[in-house]
Amino acid sequence: MAIELTVTAKGQVTLRQAVLEHLGTKPGEKVEVDLLPDGRVELRAAGAGAPLSRLRGILRREVTRPITLEEMQEAIESVEYP
Repeated sequence: MAIELTVTAKGQVTLRQAVLEHLGTKPGEKVEVDLLPDGRVELRAAGAGAPLSRLRGILRREVTRPITLEEMQEAIESVEYP
């Protein structure tokens, strides 16, 4: 579905309510714009498709001490293979 928007004298574009609803954005929220090489732009709600680096620490667990190479070798040797 294509929606035509008008550029103002200041170079601004007002997004229609249908576009904002499609993005799931509310007043005051930010949107991100990617400039694509073929002259197109990609618009999405800020934070949508966040890079994995933003998820760092989300599954934090209790601190455990690292195991030694000897402990790792013992664990490997204790596994019974069929």
